[in-house]
Amino acid sequence: MRSRGIVAFAAGLAAAACSKGGTPITGPTAPPVPTYSVTATVFYDENGNGLLDPSEATRVPGVVVAIGTGTGTSAPGSGQAVVTGIQEGSLTAAVHADSLPAYFQAPSPLPIQVPATSTIQIPLTLPIGNNNANVYWGYGDSITAGDGSSDGQGYRLKLQSLLGPYFARADVQTTGRSGTFSSQGPERIRVWIAHYNPAYMLLLYGTNDWNDESCQNADPLTCYTIDSLRQMIEVAKDRDTLPVVATIIPGNPALVPPGRNTWYDQMNVGIKAMAQNEQVLVADLNAEFKAASNPASLYSDQVHPNDAGYQVMAQGWFKAITRARSAAASSSRRFGFSFHP
Repeated sequence: MRSRGIVAFAAGLAAAACSKGGTPITGPTAPPVPTYSVTATVFYDENGNGLLDPSEATRVPGVVVAIGTGTGTSAPGSGQAVVTGIQEGSLTAAVHADSLPAYFQAPSPLPIQVPATSTIQIPLTLPIGNNNANVYWGYGDSITAGDGSSDGQGYRLKLQSLLGPYFARADVQTTGRSGTFSSQGPERIRVWIAHYNPAYMLLLYGTNDWNDESCQNADPLTCYTIDSLRQMIEVAKDRDTLPVVATIIPGNPALVPPGRNTWYDQMNVGIKAMAQNEQVLVADLNAEFKAASNPASLYSDQVHPNDAGYQVMAQGWFKAITRARSAAASSSRRFGFSFHP
C-alpha cells in the first residue's frame, strides 16, 4: 500500500509540473554554431599573375562573392565584399559570373579554410593582350571631338570623373574629326588605335552620314554606316581592344527636320543588330537623350551637345561599361542581342 501511494504522489507531481504555465520541462539547448566573416577584395589583375601587386589599383565593384552559404557584393572604390555567416570548414570563394561587368573574366574558385582565412583577393582579368590597362579611347567625328562643349573636351573628362571613382583608376582619351563620314573612320583608325593601344574603344560614328544624299534618300540600312562600323570593330578586335559601339544620338528636336531623327532611329536598329553579330557592347546614347525631360535643352546647335548633353553621353558610356553581365544581356535581348564576351 505504501509503494502504491508513492507512485500516485509522483504522478501527481508530474501532472502539476506539466499543467503549470502549460510548458513542458525540456533539456538544455544546443549552443549556436559559430559563424565567421571573410573580406574579399575584387581587383583587376592587370598582369594576370593572380596576385594583387602594389601597382594594381583598379577595383571592380558590384561583383557578388559567394563563400559557403554567404554572399557579399564588392563596393565602389575599394572593391571589398564582406561575406558573413560562414561556418567553419574547408570552403571555396567564387564570384557570380552574371554580376561581372561585361568582358571581365573570373578565376577558378579559390579554396580557403575558415576561420583561419579572414581576407582574400579575387583577381579578375580582361582579354586585352598587351594594351594599356584602364585606357578608354573614344573615336568618331565632331561629337567625339567635343564640339559644342564649353571646354572643348566633350564627354572625355566627364566620363573619366565617373569611371575613376568607380574603378579607382581610369584614363579617357578621344580622337574625333569634325565633318567626317563613318566611311572615313576605317582609313584612320589603325594609326590612332596603335597610338593609344587602349583597353576599350568607344565608337560613335554616323551623325554626318545623313548629310550624304546617297544615304539620306535611301533605306538607311543600305548606307555604308553599318559596314564602316563593323570594319572599325574588327580592327579593334584584331588588336585586343574591347569595343563599345554607340547608337547615333538624335539631332536637336527643336531644330532638325523630323525625318532626320527617324533616319537615325532606323540606322540604330541596324547598329544594334550588327553589335549582336559582332558580340560587342552597345551604349544606347540615343535612348539616353530621349529619356531626358527636355531633350532640346541638351544641344548647343542642331546636332552637337552642350555641356549637359555631354554629361548625358558620359553617363550612357558609363552604364554600358559598368553594367553587370546579366543586366547587359537583359538589355540586349530587348533588341534581339544576347551578349557572350
